[in-house]
Amino acid sequence: MSRPSVPASYFDQLYRARSDPWDLAGSDYEARKYAATLEALPPRRFARGLEVGCSIGTLSALLAPRCGEFLGIDHAEAPLAEARRRCPQGAFHRMAAPGEWPQGRFDLIMLSEVLYYLGFADLHALARRCEDSLAPGGVVLLVNWRGENDGTMSGDAAALSFLAALPGHWPSRNLALEPRYRIDVAETG
Repeated sequence: MSRPSVPASYFDQLYRARSDPWDLAGSDYEARKYAATLEALPPRRFARGLEVGCSIGTLSALLAPRCGEFLGIDHAEAPLAEARRRCPQGAFHRMAAPGEWPQGRFDLIMLSEVLYYLGFADLHALARRCEDSLAPGGVVLLVNWRGENDGTMSGDAAALSFLAALPGHWPSRNLALEPRYRIDVAETG
């Protein structure tokens, strides 16, 4: 039987204990991973980008300049004030994906280090949300930690399960398989 998704209250507790629980702003590892993430993006500007699980906005601040419009969402309210400060050109809202989801179409959906917090049912629901809201020619970029985590499954299992849940006509490929993380992309036709 599949484990349920990690509840939003877990993230609220993390942010009460530390404003940057994963050291996103200060870690050399995160800086290198962010550089690889940006390199994995197609070399173009996106009309509308969405980052699910934006946390304090460190990756958001790097993605938003590549987007005409940028939206970050997170389960927890606490990090969103910092995300707004770091990335004033973006909009940030508390939403618990996949149950809550923004309106409209996106040509970039960023899922960095969030998939393994979901149970299989929510992982598949998130894939359906992405399918319904990804604009033609759009990309879904996945970044997943490959080590032990406090989620429901490994990062490898999360990435492969998510990609398998997408429509079969969406080409997907692995762009990086590092010892500590993987980057995958899926695109609409």
